[in-house]
Amino acid sequence: MEIKDRIYGSINVTEPVLAELIDSPAIQRLKGIQQFGMPQRFYPYPGFSRYEHSVGVMLVLKKLGANVEEQAAGLIHDVSHTAFSHLVDWVMGDRSKEDHQDKNLQRVVSLSTIPKILQKYDLDSEKITDVKQYSLLEKPAPHLCADRIDYSLREFYTWAAPTIVSQCIDDLVNHNGQIAFKTGDSAEKFAYAYAKCQKEHWGGAECTVRWELLTRALKIGLEKGFVKPDDFYGVDEDLIGKLQGSGNPEISQVLSILENTSLNLNENRTNPQFNLRKKFRYIDPHYSSNGSLHILSETDQNYKNFLEEQRKINERGIKVDILI
Repeated sequence: MEIKDRIYGSINVTEPVLAELIDSPAIQRLKGIQQFGMPQRFYPYPGFSRYEHSVGVMLVLKKLGANVEEQAAGLIHDVSHTAFSHLVDWVMGDRSKEDHQDKNLQRVVSLSTIPKILQKYDLDSEKITDVKQYSLLEKPAPHLCADRIDYSLREFYTWAAPTIVSQCIDDLVNHNGQIAFKTGDSAEKFAYAYAKCQKEHWGGAECTVRWELLTRALKIGLEKGFVKPDDFYGVDEDLIGKLQGSGNPEISQVLSILENTSLNLNENRTNPQFNLRKKFRYIDPHYSSNGSLHILSETDQNYKNFLEEQRKINERGIKVDILI
C-alpha cells in the first residue's frame, strides 16, 4: 500500500497487518471525524481528519524505528473518537480532562473487526490498546510523542509555522525510547510553534466559544431526543444533519452563528455571556547535544519564563460576549 501524505510524502506500507488495519471500517470511519471537533464549514482554522492523523502517527513511528506492533497501536489509538472528537467531553464527559476517548478505546476496538485482523498476525488487541506502554507513541505532556508530534506538524503545515515542518521532521530522533530533536534550534522552533497553536487556536477565544456553542446545541438535542448517545459513534456530518433536521429554533440559531467565518467577540471581564477556560497544552521537548539529552526549559531560561507567562494567560480564562 502506498500512502501519499501531505506532511511526510509518499511512503510504502509493506506490512500486511498495517494495510489491513488501514482498510478496516473502524479506521476508515475516522475520515468523517475532524481533528478539531467540528466540521470544517463551522471552523476558522484549516483542519484534517482523525484518519489522516492516525496514519500520520503510524508514519512517525515508522520513521523512528518502532516495531510493527507499536505502529499498529499508533494507527488504532484514535478509533474510539466519537463525532466531534474531544468536544464530546464538553457534552457528556469531563471537559477539564478530555479523556472520553481514552477510557473507551478497548471497548470500541473489541466491537470492531480490528481484533480479528490483529489475531491473524499473532498480535494481541488488548495489549495494543494499552497505548501507554508504548514509549514512542504516548508520553504524558509536556514530552514529545508520536501522537503529539503528528497533530502539531499538521497544524504547523497549514498555518502556524509551515517553514519549520521539514526541519522538524528531519531532526526527529529516537534516543533509547525518548523522542528528541537533533538540535536545540529545532526543539525551540517546535516548542514556540506549539505555543502559538495553543494561544491563538486551541485555547483562543474564537474556537473555544465555537466549542461551547456546539456543545449547547448537542445538549439540547440529547435532552429533546433529536440526538441519541449512540449517534456520536457515527461521523460529524451525520450528527450535524440530525441537529439541522430537528427544527429546534435554539439549535438552528447556534448553527447559524457557527456558519459565520468569524465571530464578533468583545472581551467582558465583569459579566460575560461566555466564561470559559480551555485545557492548557504546552510542550517542553528534549534535544540532543554532545551525546546527551537536554530539556529545552532547563537550558533556556527565556523559554521557561515564556511558558509561565502563557500559563498565566490561559488561567485568566475567556470572558467574552458575542456581538450580533
